Parts: sequence; C-alpha cells; structure tokens
Amino acid sequence: MKKKLSLFLIIAMLSIFAAACGGADDNSSENQEGGAEGNGEAQTDEITISHELGETAVTKNPQKVVVFDFGILDSLDKLGVEVAAVPQATVPAYLEKYEGDEYVNAGSLKEPDFEAIAELGPDLIIISARQMELYEEFAEIGPTVYMPLDYENYMESFKGNMVTLAQIFDKEAEVEAKLAAVDEVIAGLKEKGEGIGKNALVILANEGNLSAYGPGSRFGIIHDEFGIPAVDESIEISTHGQNISPEYIVEMDPDYLFVIDRGAAVGGESSAKSIVETELVKTTKAFQDDNIVYLNPDYWYLSGGGLISVAEMVKEIEAGIQ
Repeated sequence: MKKKLSLFLIIAMLSIFAAACGGADDNSSENQEGGAEGNGEAQTDEITISHELGETAVTKNPQKVVVFDFGILDSLDKLGVEVAAVPQATVPAYLEKYEGDEYVNAGSLKEPDFEAIAELGPDLIIISARQMELYEEFAEIGPTVYMPLDYENYMESFKGNMVTLAQIFDKEAEVEAKLAAVDEVIAGLKEKGEGIGKNALVILANEGNLSAYGPGSRFGIIHDEFGIPAVDESIEISTHGQNISPEYIVEMDPDYLFVIDRGAAVGGESSAKSIVETELVKTTKAFQDDNIVYLNPDYWYLSGGGLISVAEMVKEIEAGIQ
C-alpha cells in the first residue's frame, strides 16, 4: 500500500512539473514573438528628423500630411505620395489638382488656417522659410519638419530635402534615380552655359518695380549651377532682390535678360513685359538679339526646389539660350 501511494505521489509531482514547464515555455514563446514584433515596429514605425529648428519624431509613411512648401508638394506629387492639406490660396497652375475639395484648405503661405489643420489631426506638417516664424504654433498641432532651400547652396539643400522625404516615405531608390537624372540634365546645361561666352541678368517684375538677383541669391541657380555668368557679380543678396531701374539694365547691357513675373505667380495682372521692355531697354543687346526670356513664375517664384520644378527650370534656361 505504501509503495502504491509513493508511486502515485511521484507521478503526480511529475505531472505538475511538466505542466509548469509547458506554461513557462508557452509564455517564453509569446514573449519572444511579442518582442520580435515590437522590435519590428520600433525599427520601421518612427524616425527622428533633424532640421534647423530642432528634431522631430515622425511616423514613417504618415497618412495625414500637411505641406506648406510647393517645391516639396511638387516632389511628393512626382513620387506618388498623397497629402491631406495644402494652402490653396496660390497653388501653382501645374499643381492645380490640390485645389480640389478632397484636400483640406490650410489657408495661405503666410496665413495658415490653424483651426482647419488642427481639426485634421496631422501626422506630419512640412514648412519652409515663409512659415519659419510660425514653427512653434505648427509644432503644437503635430510633428513639424522645417525644410527650406539654402539659395547659396541650392543643389546641396535641394538634395538634402529630397533625401529627407525619401527617408520619411520609404522612397530611397526612386529619389536617388530622380536626383541622378536631374544631375545629368544640369551637367549638360552647365556645359552649354559656360561655353556660349555670354552673360545674363535675372530680374523680378513686381507691381511696376524691378529687382535684380545675382549669384547666391534666390534665382542664383542660373549662375551658380547652370553655368551662365552674371553680368554684375556685385548684386546685393537679398530675399527681395536689389532694386533697379531700366537705366541699370541699359548700363549693364546683358546678353540675356531672364524675367520672372511675380504678379502672374500670385494671381495678379501680368505686367512684366510692359515694365521691362521700355524704350531704354530696347537699346540693349538682350532685346535686339531677342534674348529677353520670360520664365514660368510657378516654377521660379512659387515652387523652386522640387523634383518637377528644378527639371523644368533647366529646360527653360536651355531653351532660352539656344
């Protein structure tokens, strides 16, 4: 009887031990699976973007994206990335689909509609120089990344912005290929620009006023990257350019005169031709050789630094110097 009882106790203890080990194995397996899944999310779910105004934690492939820079919007459109909201006040004509009701109207470039943006609950807000002073207000609403263009280092800055977009939206291979294509066409234009032996002056026409832009300026890419020498290397570098008169254009007498019409870009009247082609300016080489070139203000004034706009800018200058 004692032997049977001892055997029974041993069997019972072994059963309890086996059950405990099995439960521990199950829990260990679950923990391992949960840990692997958690590690996977940690690796792909969020990245930290460093920019001039700070560091921003961003969910990869965000769904509700607000874009306040048309060059960035242009690039996301080229990459096939959907956005949720844009400032619809002055959308470039070639991006007019973003004026549709399916996109939230985020106000204007200078006066955002913070209420509409907050109601959207954005996963990412992208701003640039025009909104720099409002960064803190944007950041209170959602993760905000500052992506301006450095005109003195145009291509480096442009490429840096594109690489950031590639990291956020998992578009590394596509961005690399598109940047390589841009580099190729710029190299071809630069060779032509440096070889024609002619100079240029870049001006902005705005409500009856004229301003000039030289190397290192907002439109300095024509000189700095496209290879066309500036007729005047001493033009003041300023956001709004250096104020000039028709007499200045005559004095400089450029071979090429590239004109950007701000009024046409922001919905006003296009008056550049009447302002520029005065009787005085008609005495210049640029006018007499039919080398006054009116550039598309959508690309040059509203949406510079985009995958589409930069390629189109190359095309316009190349056509202008043929």
